[in-house]
Amino acid sequence: MVRGMSADAKKQGSGETHFGFRTVREEEKAKLVHTVFEQVASRYDLMNDLMSGGLHRAWKQSMIDWLNPPRGARPFHLIDVAGGTGDIAFRFLERAGVASQVTVCDINEHMLGVGQGRAEAKAFEGRIEFACGDAEHLPFPDNSFDAYTIAFGIRNVTHVDQALREAYRVLKPGGRFLCLEFSRVAVPGIDDIYEAYSFAAIPRMGKWVTGDDAPYQYLVESIRRFPDQETFKRMIGEAGFGNVSYRNVTGGVAALHSGWRL
Repeated sequence: MVRGMSADAKKQGSGETHFGFRTVREEEKAKLVHTVFEQVASRYDLMNDLMSGGLHRAWKQSMIDWLNPPRGARPFHLIDVAGGTGDIAFRFLERAGVASQVTVCDINEHMLGVGQGRAEAKAFEGRIEFACGDAEHLPFPDNSFDAYTIAFGIRNVTHVDQALREAYRVLKPGGRFLCLEFSRVAVPGIDDIYEAYSFAAIPRMGKWVTGDDAPYQYLVESIRRFPDQETFKRMIGEAGFGNVSYRNVTGGVAALHSGWRL
């Protein structure tokens, strides 16, 4: 099932923000990001495997492990934001009890199309829906979900603070927020290797697989513009979440952040 984006989604002001290392108007960024993921949607999961050496699979499984969804008959509703291809959603449903369900919300219809195609091959009928919506203006009522996940998506929104407030709004009291995102390498020596690999290899790899290196140049640059672990932890707390903590994975190449809706 697919739901459409809310027609009354509000727009932020028309200041400036970053798109990778470029400075753009705020209203431009969403369109530019949409184009990036339109270009890479069909090869998105393949490129994740190539870029991370398959590590993204272990990182995502660590997210589900930390969420620890109920396996019994208690209903549990997850919203996975910016998860159009279904990677987190499918892992969740394979782990959770049969009364659990997931809503996949993504602003890009091309990514959602990939996820729907994958979902048709899995036995999750009635337990998953796909919704086209903006992380900054989610098309759902307050207090709708037991948990909120977002993996490698929050750095692409124009206003991270607004996306965090929306996560808080749609969670039920006592609900869980989990974010998996690239972060700052915390192991000396590895940071220099990772920096060189990111800028030299990933765009070339993207061009080889998809025929265009520009989307992957942006993705590498967007990682460098995202706040470090402690800064992002503070931002989550400022959005209202309590008991905020994080775990580094692969020496801080990525980090898992957790918070609870008070």
